Amino acid sequence: MSSEKQAEEAIVSRLNETMEHEEEDQGDNSVFSVKSLLWHGGSVYDAWFSCASNQVAQVLLTLPYSFSQMGMLSGIILQVFYGVLGSWTAYLISVLYIEYRTRKEKENVSFKNHVIQWFEVLDGLLGPYWKAIGLAFNCTFLLFGSVIQLIACASNIYYINDKLDKRTWTYIFGACCATTVFIPSFHNYRIWSFLGLGMTTYTAWYLTIAALVHGQVEGVTHQGPTKLVLYFTGATNILYTFGGHAVTVEIMHAMWKPQKFKYIYLLATLYVFTLTIPSASAVYWAFGDQLLNHSNAFSLLPHSAWRDAAVILMLIHQFITFGFACTPLYFVWEKVVGMHDTKSICLRAVSRLPVVIPIWFLAIIFPFFGPINSAVGSLLVSFTVYIIPALAHMLTYKSASARKNAAEKLPCFLPSWTAIYAVNTAIVIWVFVVGFGLGGWASMTNFIKQVDTFGLFAKCYQCPPSPSSKHH
Repeated sequence: MSSEKQAEEAIVSRLNETMEHEEEDQGDNSVFSVKSLLWHGGSVYDAWFSCASNQVAQVLLTLPYSFSQMGMLSGIILQVFYGVLGSWTAYLISVLYIEYRTRKEKENVSFKNHVIQWFEVLDGLLGPYWKAIGLAFNCTFLLFGSVIQLIACASNIYYINDKLDKRTWTYIFGACCATTVFIPSFHNYRIWSFLGLGMTTYTAWYLTIAALVHGQVEGVTHQGPTKLVLYFTGATNILYTFGGHAVTVEIMHAMWKPQKFKYIYLLATLYVFTLTIPSASAVYWAFGDQLLNHSNAFSLLPHSAWRDAAVILMLIHQFITFGFACTPLYFVWEKVVGMHDTKSICLRAVSRLPVVIPIWFLAIIFPFFGPINSAVGSLLVSFTVYIIPALAHMLTYKSASARKNAAEKLPCFLPSWTAIYAVNTAIVIWVFVVGFGLGGWASMTNFIKQVDTFGLFAKCYQCPPSPSSKHH
């Protein structure tokens, strides 16, 4: 027993040393250089900024819309509920990553020029069928996550410059976001994550203060929830909000000591609550049921320099979040075409370009900012970041020997395998029935309604009617 324990400790120690050597190699002995400071991150703080920045972007603007669909009390309760749920499944993903990496280290496998991804963790722990399931759900979710960022860019810039329709803005921002192919990995998002979170923080508090200063509109009503279809559409948007950990494994792999990731996502979520709950509550209080026809909170707030600043900052942040969602897709594609080990940034960038094309095309077909979030949440997020991690964790540790030799100890707040299995089972049932079942029905009903009303390839989704405008 003691010899086994010593062997495991040696493996974990070697894992730490490997990561530290990677840090040294990539830092080129210039830890305090400007390049290292801005470009090469891998600390706990970098991971926290990455998680918090990536978790809430354009969805910040759609949460008031969700509140109008389900009412303020349900909106706040479900934000807290799905935030905690998301933090737990992110913790499970981190445990499975450490388990996979520890097992591979025992086999003397090196990951020096290889980024571990979620589907590879599933493959190594559970076999090829789980790899296929993980790859399909994760890639599809990240694909549509990138699509949503493009749609959000076009929706937001329209409130500063409406001389071009939203579809034209989508063409423009598609080209801009394609430049993310030049960012090699999550190591290189250090400054972007920091700036992105600052931009989101400004926008959230702008929404809160602007709504309170504006006050309630005349005759404001707060009737939600009025229909089940609207209620569950709003609920799945919140499920989507706190399901941003499809890139957890890639963020962990970019850390110098990935074992320290376990509670980072929870800490990031607690900060995100300070942004999402006040802003959504204030905007819904001010505008009430008007939000049912305005999925972007910017559309109801009066034009001002403060609003323009928030729009511009959100545009930059959406560019960053596009990169976050797309980078794992770039890695997958690089592995498919045999370019993942190539050291040339330019060659890797050229090989990544085909990934951007379908994203661009889908953003033009489905420009439904708001409703598309709920559809993605119910059909993809529910499985990708809630159901699959919970099932994978239960199956990985189903045998007594696997539990006994687990690379990570049980958390102090839940030191019982029986309790962990109970929690995971409850998550699978809840998310499958409420998130996927009821949420899928509601969000797809609403999505189809948008298609019937505006049509595919809509030129300017939810633009105010104006006879003088060229794009109506």
